[in-house]
Amino acid sequence: MKKSAGAANYFHLHLVSDATGETLLAVGRAAAAQYSTVSAIEHVYPLVRNQKQLDVALARIEENPGIVLYTLVDRELSERIETRCREFGVPCLSVLASVLALFQSYLGAETTPRVGGQHTLNADYFRRIDALNFTMLHDDGQHTDNLEEADVVLIGVSRTSKTPTSIYLANRGIRTANVPLVPGIPAPSALETLKKPLVVGLYATPERIVQIRQNRLLGINAARPDTAYVDRQAVSEEIAFSRQLCAKHGWPVIDVTRRSIEETAAAVIALLQERRGAVADAQ
Repeated sequence: MKKSAGAANYFHLHLVSDATGETLLAVGRAAAAQYSTVSAIEHVYPLVRNQKQLDVALARIEENPGIVLYTLVDRELSERIETRCREFGVPCLSVLASVLALFQSYLGAETTPRVGGQHTLNADYFRRIDALNFTMLHDDGQHTDNLEEADVVLIGVSRTSKTPTSIYLANRGIRTANVPLVPGIPAPSALETLKKPLVVGLYATPERIVQIRQNRLLGINAARPDTAYVDRQAVSEEIAFSRQLCAKHGWPVIDVTRRSIEETAAAVIALLQERRGAVADAQ
């Protein structure tokens, strides 16, 4: 059942997984983002591990035909979803099949099927949990006495996405602290003596910061339209101070004006890997 792109501005995207569905969501959204004129209506079916659970998903696919992506380890379930989708006349694809085939051809070994294998309670999992705990305890300038234990310290004026970026990095196993730079309040002295962590300054254009701050004030019903918090000149001075501080200490900076959280985090990770590589070369 082929759908004309001009027939409607949406399509149904069915994601069937025997685990959490995170892999499918990431792949599906990355692909859908390439089509600016249509939007995906996502139908996610996680933890599909038996025929009854799969039948529920298949019934909904039949009701709302669209693209079907799946990750099912069980061969019988995989064959059933392929067969039924052919009968419905809808496209169906195993997201991991071609990747696993590539691994097998290179490694010369058969796979050992494990449902949700990437979510096992191994050392990497506990490293990510530890990083998340550390990051939550060191959010917004808290507990600056032990910043040396961080992998990354993000600094910047208010509304530069420090907290969400920190949490994203923590989910990648990177212990991240963030410290706000507040007008009239000196930056924590501990920042200037850090040796192990990578300190990164985040900044945006004054216009972008003012816009975000105004939206925040509206969201909390704050009647402070004339405050320096949203005054463009005052905000410009805040940003200039933060960039001067970073330049003084040789800390890298990232312009987050047009970056998503994921893009900012990716830039931080690249800087961290570069720094670790330089340290390894020096040893």
